[in-house]
Amino acid sequence: LLLSKDHRERKPLPSSCILPPWYPSRSPRSPAHSPAASPSSASRRPRRPGPRAARSVRHRGKELVLLVLDRNKYIPGMVASLDNVRGLTLAMSSSAFIGSSFVIKKVGLKKAGDNGVRAASGGFSYLYEPLWWLGMITMILGEVANFAAYAFAPAVLVTPLGALSIIFSAVLAHFILKENLHMFGVVGCILCVVGSVGIVLHAPKERKIDSMKEIWHLATQPGFIVYSCVAVACVLFLIFRVVERSGHRLMLVYIAICSLMGSLTVISVKAVAIALKLSFGGSNQFIYVQTWFFIVVVTICCLVQLNYLNKALDSFNTAVVSPVYYVMFTILTIVANMIMYKDWASQTATQIATQLCGFVTIVAGTFLLHKTRDMGNPPPPPPDQMCLQEAGECAPRSMTSSS
Repeated sequence: LLLSKDHRERKPLPSSCILPPWYPSRSPRSPAHSPAASPSSASRRPRRPGPRAARSVRHRGKELVLLVLDRNKYIPGMVASLDNVRGLTLAMSSSAFIGSSFVIKKVGLKKAGDNGVRAASGGFSYLYEPLWWLGMITMILGEVANFAAYAFAPAVLVTPLGALSIIFSAVLAHFILKENLHMFGVVGCILCVVGSVGIVLHAPKERKIDSMKEIWHLATQPGFIVYSCVAVACVLFLIFRVVERSGHRLMLVYIAICSLMGSLTVISVKAVAIALKLSFGGSNQFIYVQTWFFIVVVTICCLVQLNYLNKALDSFNTAVVSPVYYVMFTILTIVANMIMYKDWASQTATQIATQLCGFVTIVAGTFLLHKTRDMGNPPPPPPDQMCLQEAGECAPRSMTSSS
């Protein structure tokens, strides 16, 4: 910030300053710029709050005062930078793309179910449906926009905007899919969004990683190994013991599988992204076996996650699937990152208490959504009965009893 020379304060510049290109590398040697030049005037002028330091410089023949700010500080009232505007635009675009992708994919799943075996019954006819692929492309565009937003704006501005995808999905599902969202469902969505934003905003900062070996060392620590084993064991138990019996009735079965695998996906994707960044910087990380291990984990987790997310969308109300999946995925992702990177060690008691309050709010919203998901909409029949009805091999109970 450049002010008039009336607010001059001759203080030494800290080493972490962000200086303009025209700022001189060395301070002027003239007596007029020395700290002892006018002690009386300096003592009469009180220090202005906010800046870390200030120095008088000359630029284009004018004497200016450069107020040096800490790069991590934010002063209310400052005009938003162009980078922040770009980041916010990308984040909002990402939410719109991801929220609409749920609705587009469900339209494609419905059309594919009319011409073949439904996804909830184990079919893959949706792979031949153009609308489903359009939804996938829309989701990919949203993820790319979300990734690019972090390059322009800080995470404290970008991450909470991911909750807007729930609003887009619920509104589009109401008008396109004719899926009515009950008032209690709206309250549940609001609680989920508020709780998730509270957790994300108070989440600790990510640590800096310099090599793939460092990531592998963190991933092989006992705490994260236990979490990974528990997550994989829960997924296998749900797939082989629960899905066949209760998957079509309990939405949380599909969502739990997607969220558990999603938390491992985020850890692996971050490792691969760091490997790419370091490789582009000149340090090739693809010579290590660990890099390819994370790539294999990403592939497997994404396939499992995508399969059961399609089943959830095909079996239950989209306006309910989207917020519940967002909430559970966010919680498990934060837990996995905290276990692996030990971010909780650097948090204060206030931050931990705020995260606990956010978690309780999310639990309340999820419970409300789960209990009121069928209000205003008839519950869907089991997938096997759907297939029999479509094939003309199953008659309603009323007709059977009358005959």
